[in-house]
Amino acid sequence: MDSMDNIRDMGTAAPSAIQVLTIIGQIEGHQVLAEENKTTKYEHVMPLLAAVEESPDVKGLLILVNTVGGDIEAGLAIAELIAGMKKPTASLVLGGGHSIGVPLAVAAKHSLIAPSAAMTIHPVRLNGMVIGVSQTYDYFARTQERIVRFVTDNSRISRERFLDYMLRTGEIANDVGSILDSGEAVSCGLMDGLGTLADALDWLRRENDN
Repeated sequence: MDSMDNIRDMGTAAPSAIQVLTIIGQIEGHQVLAEENKTTKYEHVMPLLAAVEESPDVKGLLILVNTVGGDIEAGLAIAELIAGMKKPTASLVLGGGHSIGVPLAVAAKHSLIAPSAAMTIHPVRLNGMVIGVSQTYDYFARTQERIVRFVTDNSRISRERFLDYMLRTGEIANDVGSILDSGEAVSCGLMDGLGTLADALDWLRRENDN
């Protein structure tokens, strides 16, 4: 099966000229997750994105996002590829955009969130890990800064507000961070607007007409 066959398998009929990529569950990186986990494998997604960008038959990309976190390095790699595409790209958050799902959602040129969806923002951490040396703390701090910079570079949210959401206490039980409903995700500038599948497709078609 060649690359274009893989693209057509992503979900849309050929005449639409708009391809669909679903990013769901956990983002799987080099560490393979259990089979019962719903995952998006980055080594499958990245060549598909390159093929979409290269294909003259594909006029736009729709990314459907419903994540529960996952591998940071893999998620940022996918997000950087999406952000660097010249073709029109639109994202639609359905259900939730958790953790690394946030940069994936804002990577598209136009980002929408369904009215019933929410986005979870929290700092970089590993559950149950005790930081024993300063180098480990510095690594987490640098990784977190990469996420903050990417999100603020690819959305209208300010650095100060994003960090405030990320570091809030008392909102999430036994954790640090914030859960933004769809309206707040738009009003703070994280997402471009509320929308549905039809809205995302209409935007992509208008971009092709321009």
